[in-house]
Amino acid sequence: MKPMHILVTGASGHIGRHLCAALAAAGHTVTGTDRTPAPDGAPGRHLVGDLRDRAFVTGLMTGVDAVVHLAAIPSPHGYPDDEIFAANAHTTYLVLDEAGRAGIHRAAIASSLSVLGLAWADRDVPPAYVPVDEDHPILAEDPYALSKQAAEATAAMAHRRWGIDVIALRLPFVGTGERLAEHVRRTRDDPASTRRELWGWLDTRDAAEAFRLALCAPLHGAHVLNVTAPTTMSDRPTEELLARLHPGVRRRAALPGHDSVFDNARCRALLGFTPRHTDPEGHR
Repeated sequence: MKPMHILVTGASGHIGRHLCAALAAAGHTVTGTDRTPAPDGAPGRHLVGDLRDRAFVTGLMTGVDAVVHLAAIPSPHGYPDDEIFAANAHTTYLVLDEAGRAGIHRAAIASSLSVLGLAWADRDVPPAYVPVDEDHPILAEDPYALSKQAAEATAAMAHRRWGIDVIALRLPFVGTGERLAEHVRRTRDDPASTRRELWGWLDTRDAAEAFRLALCAPLHGAHVLNVTAPTTMSDRPTEELLARLHPGVRRRAALPGHDSVFDNARCRALLGFTPRHTDPEGHR
């Protein structure tokens, strides 16, 4: 992968900090942007501004070869519903539209497995089938899931309009260190607490690598890819979890041991991505 100048939105966030460091270590020039200042030790330059301001977004694209769009309100909590949807949908539109207008040919955006509508529903909504692939029906009824559905549609529109190739990575819970350890403890103490997330997870370092690969993979178009660890966060067998907490779900394939409920085959095929961190406790 030849060195590029890469714009990272949401650069002060958890994934953004790791991604900027990983890109710089790989020899790329990084411009980060966020509503908050850069964390100590962040590589490259950092611009503070609001991605709802088209003039600010336009200025970010100067000299940029590729874009990673991470900035978003990260859950359906803490803001009014309409603000969550409007902010996430608006910023994704402006970033991809301005990237396309600037002649940038590649972008990767953070979608979420919450787009399916299972994680934040006000009741248990079981998956239609397992393993869950990218063709699973979207059952969104919360503003965050809807905003991610809009983001994926925006990626497809940007490709049709401008020819920019966009990869939308559907992420589960992402963490490393104590952030991950706390989530794992909660899941293992009570597997029902993360049943709507289907016990999915991804180490932040693997998330950064997936975004890096998304910027250089030899593919064209707009693509939506599941990106998870190949295992669940639970210490209980996957089939036991499903039988207890999502009984009756249709099986398309067996899920032996602690296999993830999410199908990552498309990501492996298109990006050549294989997670390096497969045990949330470091010993599986």
